[in-house]
Amino acid sequence: MADLEKLKENPKEQLFGHLEDVRAVMLGSPDHEQHMQPMAPQIDEETGTIWFYTSKSSDLVKALGVDGGKVHLCVVEKDYQACLLGDLNVDHDQAKIDQFWSSVVAAWFEGGKSDPDLTMLRFHPHNGSIWASDKNPITFAWEIAKANRKDQTPDIGERNSVNFH
Repeated sequence: MADLEKLKENPKEQLFGHLEDVRAVMLGSPDHEQHMQPMAPQIDEETGTIWFYTSKSSDLVKALGVDGGKVHLCVVEKDYQACLLGDLNVDHDQAKIDQFWSSVVAAWFEGGKSDPDLTMLRFHPHNGSIWASDKNPITFAWEIAKANRKDQTPDIGERNSVNFH
């Protein structure tokens, strides 16, 4: 369950904490004809940047081109959802490739860190919205039943906005 006090007091810190624990987020493309795709985030909380390993030959890299573009990043968990808007760019930063390298990443790139198809994407968020709930399934069901009986909106969580500038 999400910590609603932290959501109110420091949504950015809470967001980066959640991103550290997720296996994949949905990442958009500046070409809105393309669907969002699952990508494994690598968090650099110090700079507020989210990195992704990918192939230079991917559709997403082709859509970004040299100028990059504005995209959405979405996190959807049982009791925590977030949608961020920001800039996504191709970045061949070898230091970042080294920093986040793992056996999981190595499984995708036959040539390891020097694979010619390996590159990084750098997502710099501008703003976002976060929705979270601290309700267990029984409390959730109670709130829904109570709301239907009293013709009111259920109290099942909180929403907050976050700015990164």
